[in-house]
Amino acid sequence: MRNAEIHRTTKETDITLALCLEGGEVNIDTGCGFMDHMLDLFARHGRMGLTVKCVGDTNVDYHHTVEDVGIVLGDAFDKALGEKRGISRYGSIVLPMDETLILSSVDISGREYLNFDVRIPNAHVGTFDTELVEEFWLAFVRHAKVTLHIKQLEGKNTHHIIEGIFKATGRALCKAVFEDKTLGGEIPSTKGLL
Repeated sequence: MRNAEIHRTTKETDITLALCLEGGEVNIDTGCGFMDHMLDLFARHGRMGLTVKCVGDTNVDYHHTVEDVGIVLGDAFDKALGEKRGISRYGSIVLPMDETLILSSVDISGREYLNFDVRIPNAHVGTFDTELVEEFWLAFVRHAKVTLHIKQLEGKNTHHIIEGIFKATGRALCKAVFEDKTLGGEIPSTKGLL
């Protein structure tokens, strides 16, 4: 089983996270209802087991909570993959959600890069600051050590756009971590290292 458990405490957040790339329980409690919803979608569409408990300084705003959960999820993802032997490495999807169309493409490359080409129409969904979506994915790619392209091809509804991003990226990562038996356990790189 490819899994990882991380506990990270700072002056701003206290996070316990467990990730299993083979699936399992999904139970999210970040203190931010919208983020809980997005992470639930990410895990279920990515076919991952994910439990998150975060106590953060939400009396300030959700910034530290969202960014730090991205950091811890990225760390867990990198740890769960280990040497990355036998993985497909690449995963892409163009995902429709009503009027929204999102492309998410990932390379588990060992190189941290985010291309976030998204136009989110509204600054807030409820009490959630929508600029935090990019902050979350930036934190994730830096710690997961992946290259991730998220591109909005269509979309007008803020909730649909963000939901499409989390669903699509979950699906793309599911494809990328899939164990390709034709590789015989090799690391999928001409360098021999990811």
